[in-house]
Amino acid sequence: MSTVVIKISGMKCEGCVGEVQARLSKVRGVRTAVVDLASCEASVQIEDGVADVDMLMAVVKDAGFDAAPAFGS
Repeated sequence: MSTVVIKISGMKCEGCVGEVQARLSKVRGVRTAVVDLASCEASVQIEDGVADVDMLMAVVKDAGFDAAPAFGS
């Protein structure tokens, strides 16, 4: 189990946060996903070998936002 932090740009409101968080939570291998509007970050706890940062960023981008791994993720 590990935690991945993703920087997200383009979120404007709590509706955006809810959309991204819901999509991340549905990814196979994701245990928890917490998205914060103030920091523009998602903190996602994943099962190693099942989900990875590239998969998570693709989900965020599919939701219409830009995503990049935070330093150290």
